[in-house]
This record gives sequence, C-alpha cells and structure tokens, in this order.
Amino acid sequence: MSRILLTHSPDTLANYYGPRSLAGLRALGDVILNSNDRPLEGELLVKAAADCDLVVSYRQSPAPAELFERLPKLVAFLRCAIDIRNVDVAAASKAGVLVTQASAGFVTSVSELVFGLMIDLSRGITSAALSYRLGKVPPAAMGRELKGSTLGVIGYGAIGREVVRLGEAFGMKVLVCDPYSSGVETVSLEKLLAESDYIVPLAVASAETENLIGEKQFRAMKKGAVFVNASRGNLVDEAALVRALDSGRLGGCALDVGRAPDQMPTPAIAARADVIATPHAAGLTLPAIEHQSMETVAQAAEILKGRAPKGAVNADHWTRKALLK
Repeated sequence: MSRILLTHSPDTLANYYGPRSLAGLRALGDVILNSNDRPLEGELLVKAAADCDLVVSYRQSPAPAELFERLPKLVAFLRCAIDIRNVDVAAASKAGVLVTQASAGFVTSVSELVFGLMIDLSRGITSAALSYRLGKVPPAAMGRELKGSTLGVIGYGAIGREVVRLGEAFGMKVLVCDPYSSGVETVSLEKLLAESDYIVPLAVASAETENLIGEKQFRAMKKGAVFVNASRGNLVDEAALVRALDSGRLGGCALDVGRAPDQMPTPAIAARADVIATPHAAGLTLPAIEHQSMETVAQAAEILKGRAPKGAVNADHWTRKALLK
C-alpha cells in the first residue's frame, strides 16, 4: 500500500485541507498525519517522509534540495497551493521527483473580499463598529460610492478578470495595467495610478514585480485613493506604504497579505488605525479550499497509476515513477 504524508498541522488541516479531501486521500493509501503544532519542515519533514511515496504539502512546508536528496523513496511532492516558490524544483528534477501544484480555486473568494474591503473603507464600517464596541457613538461620516468611481486593476490574471467584471457590475470605470495581457484594453501604470480612486494590485509575485508599488508609485496616486492588497506582500514596498499613510495621501488601505510569515500582513502596519487587515484569509472559503485539496487527491490518484497529472511542473524529469512498479 502506498504511503502518503500530509504536512498540514492539526489546526490547519480542517481549514486548509478538509475532511472530504482527507477521506479521498485515505482511499488511495496509508495517510500519515502531522501531529506537530506547525506544518512540517526541515528535519521533522525528512523524518516523517522517510518511507513515503508521496508528500502532500501545506504552503508553509519548504522543499529544499536536501529534502529530495535524503528521501530516495519519494516519488512525488504535491503542493496544495499554487505558490511553489519555496520548492526547489530544479533539485527535485535532478533527483527524479515529480512536483505538482494546485490551480486557482479562490478566484471568487478573493475577488469578493476585495470588494468587501473597498466598501468597508468607503463607508467606515470597521471604524464605526470599533467605536460602538468601546461604548462610543461614532460621528456619521460622509461615505463614498463605488458607482462612478475609477477602479485600477494591476494584473489581468484570473482574479484580475473577475475583479474587473465585478467592478463593471458596480458601475465603476475600470482601468487595467498588464503588459503581458491580451484581449483587454490596458493603460500604463502611471495613468492607472494617476486616475484611479481604488487601486488593487493583482500581479504575480516575481523578481520583476518585487516592490512594484513603492515610493514613486504611492506619490503618483491620486490624493485620497484607496489601496487594497489581497495578492502578495512582495508587490509592495512596506516602508513606502507607511510613509504614504503617514502623509495622509491615501484615503484608505486594506491588506490581506504582507511580509510577515506565511504572507501575513506585517503586524505593525496591520495595527494602524488607518488600515484594515485580515490574516491572509481571502482564499479561505470551503469551495476555494476544497478545489485545491481535492485536486491534490486527483493528482495523487494519477501519480499512483504512473501518470503525470494536470498541475505537474517537471514531468519530463520524473524518473522515480519507476519506483511505483
């Protein structure tokens, strides 16, 4: 019987994998669960996976070269997420280990939260609620409407397209900046920043987009613009963001991501009275989580049959499939 290690810690197992997916995985083999209070990594991961054919990994379990070198029985490393930046794919390929990633199942979830945050910032919902909880009656502040406002979307991937669709449904004028997209009219980043009332970066995190929004970009924004980041913390120069907030240039800021561990918002910024923050939870809905976790079950089923599944990133280097025979 095949042995499958699931690296999720007990407190992340329910939220980020779920009972239905766990049952599906157990139908394929003997599943070893992580009993530690954190997702497995380092020496603990090597020891736990010693006799396993497959590792199904939480996003916080890195896979450095050493992992593949020290696990000669490992056939495949399945990431229950899109992000595989902490997986050494080159080392896996050299060792003959297949690496897979999940596809985006959180497009609706993230897009809906973006608009929830935009509305909250526009109407002072969190601010008013906090005042009432402190026993104070907040002043009735003038709000802003999304309809008729300009929404700037940076990045026209799956989430970007859905945010554009929802923005247009709200009656917003939408500007898109993405030099690599086709099928949509785009504008320069400079034009988008200068004209947008709401700015939402949704570009892929890469070396090219590191600190995409920095000092120059915050200064180029329209005074009073609302900034919402539910993509990746890597896109934003946080020191520049703090200066933009201190200057009063921004009309609002909401963060679901940042540069704290696990892409969480940085606590010092999240604690500010002029910021709304959520703990990297934009994609945390049952349909979104089950999309990715059930996909790893389907991938595992294909792998155990000796077939490279959808989502494989290095199938041409998968030589350890011979161990399955």
